[in-house]
Amino acid sequence: MDARAVLLIGETDSYDGVTVTVEEPMDAEVFTERLRASLSHWRQEGKKGIWIKLPLGLANLVEPAVNEGFRYHHAEPAYVMLVSWISNSTDTIPANASHIVGVGALVLNKNTREVLVVQEKSGYFKDKNVWKLPTGVVNEIVADFVEVLSFRQSHKAFLKQKTDLFFLCVLTPRSYEITGQESEIKQAKWMPIKEYVDQPWNQTKEMFKIMANICQKKCDEDYVGFSTVESTTATGKKSFVYCNADHAKSLNATRDQASSSL
Repeated sequence: MDARAVLLIGETDSYDGVTVTVEEPMDAEVFTERLRASLSHWRQEGKKGIWIKLPLGLANLVEPAVNEGFRYHHAEPAYVMLVSWISNSTDTIPANASHIVGVGALVLNKNTREVLVVQEKSGYFKDKNVWKLPTGVVNEIVADFVEVLSFRQSHKAFLKQKTDLFFLCVLTPRSYEITGQESEIKQAKWMPIKEYVDQPWNQTKEMFKIMANICQKKCDEDYVGFSTVESTTATGKKSFVYCNADHAKSLNATRDQASSSL
């Protein structure tokens, strides 16, 4: 066999698929011959979805893969993933992730009935003179999680393609001292919950009014959200289930009792 036609090494999955991670530099012509030979071999084996992961430095192999029937599936900062369905059966390759997840933090000072609020330097709320709860989609907030109060869903909201999920969470601060995040936050302070809720913005924008009212009910201890119950998947991976806070407390107590009896 021509050395250039050596099969590509791939990892099979439970769905008759193969994932090839190309790690070493390769000439495009050599890659094409190996890919063609591999595709022929995989078809004979009855494989279906073929995934090719190309690191950023091997972008020269994208065009050859596309020429052999591959399409873009998704990209990350360090790689691009291409995929091809080589079976005659219906293509069941899942679409790229369709959601983004954001979090709003209701950080409570129970002693003073105040909440942590911020004004942002950039983005949608720039120069709107609105005090809002800290929100984000990337950076963690240093606090202790209490519960999820509510969440909302908005279709085709991010890049006019992705569904936006936003979770309103209760957090307990580890310190009441405010340290500003200067690149994004214009001002931050503790504000009485009623003053936060009564802002004109929150009273005239329906979604914000709903969220603000939920925050106020929580501060009045008249609202039960969703707490976390730590669990494991069938493969032993740590997972978290969120359910009514009262039920979560019961489940956690049962689990702790079972653990202590071992």
